Amino acid sequence: MIQLSVIILNYKVPFYLMQCLSSVEKALQSISSEIIVVDNHSQDQSCDWVKQYFPKVRLLQQQENGGFSKGNNVGVKIANGKYICLLNPDTVVSETVFEKLLNFAESRNDLGAVGPQLIDGTGDFLPESKRNLPTPKVALQKLMKLEKNYYSSLKQEKTGKVAVLVGAFMLMQKDRYEAIGGLDEDYFMYGEDIDLSYKFLKAGYQNYYIGSEKVLHYKGESTLKDEKYRKRFYGAMKIFYKKHFQKTSLLNPAITMALNLAKFFHRVKSEPRSLPKYQKVYWVSEQEIPKTLQQKINSEIIKISSAEMKNEMVENSKLIFDAETVDYQDIFSIMENLKIKQNYFRIKALNFNFIVESDQSTSQGSILEF
Repeated sequence: MIQLSVIILNYKVPFYLMQCLSSVEKALQSISSEIIVVDNHSQDQSCDWVKQYFPKVRLLQQQENGGFSKGNNVGVKIANGKYICLLNPDTVVSETVFEKLLNFAESRNDLGAVGPQLIDGTGDFLPESKRNLPTPKVALQKLMKLEKNYYSSLKQEKTGKVAVLVGAFMLMQKDRYEAIGGLDEDYFMYGEDIDLSYKFLKAGYQNYYIGSEKVLHYKGESTLKDEKYRKRFYGAMKIFYKKHFQKTSLLNPAITMALNLAKFFHRVKSEPRSLPKYQKVYWVSEQEIPKTLQQKINSEIIKISSAEMKNEMVENSKLIFDAETVDYQDIFSIMENLKIKQNYFRIKALNFNFIVESDQSTSQGSILEF
């Protein structure tokens, strides 16, 4: 039996999907596994690129965008693995994350789902990696900026039980996923990961967070935060409360008002991350600087190895990591060490000549082809 099926639901993010798949293939080299890509009718180059560059991947081309839950359930249905991992296409995984999480899963009889620490393109920790259950009371507290009760108090680098994991990366046993009903297709997008996490808890299982393992999530790349998606997010929370907190009917008007207020204030766009103009550009690699890259960047590029970079305390610089010669876990480590020095981080995708650029976690990043 295959040990792990990685299921990636794609919608109109072909470049991110290519980077994701290249990192996943590298991380699965020693694991009996399969990769399933479900494309939600992207109508772009995504499917052609999967066929061309990743011929071993099982590709399911949907004829409509049926949403996050429905698309993932289609992938789970054909999965052959004992375990499944739901993974966003706008992620980059470390070389050890699947092995470490599978070993942990095998050691826990009470496992519901398990997830790693997520970071964004700036190296910052994403607190939604580990959340408490958003009961009506907790949701109101979050609205009032009392977020310490919304996110789990478990330390960022620790391992332990949490109530809610994020749908960008959730690993679980396929049979248990199916036994609790999988992702609820009443949710089109947003809220389904909270619902799934809670269903595991209600079935007597525990969800776990592994803080020692990191996954990069270019948060905001899978969907643009427009009016349609705002409506879906807050609509999803209403579905969640109706399904799981029906008995607290006296709180419903307050929750509805809170969600409407949150929806209104969410219209205000967040300011971009404030960074000074970079002073130097580093090519972190064991290989020479590609001439086509040098032609694209109107600055001198300094070649440096990852080992040398670990000992450098650079600041106000742009670091371009070459995933051909630098492991992703080393990239994540360097990002974490240097993020406070106001640096920009870029990754040259493994086996591709493009760079992902993302300097904030609330809006879509960009691609530099060379």
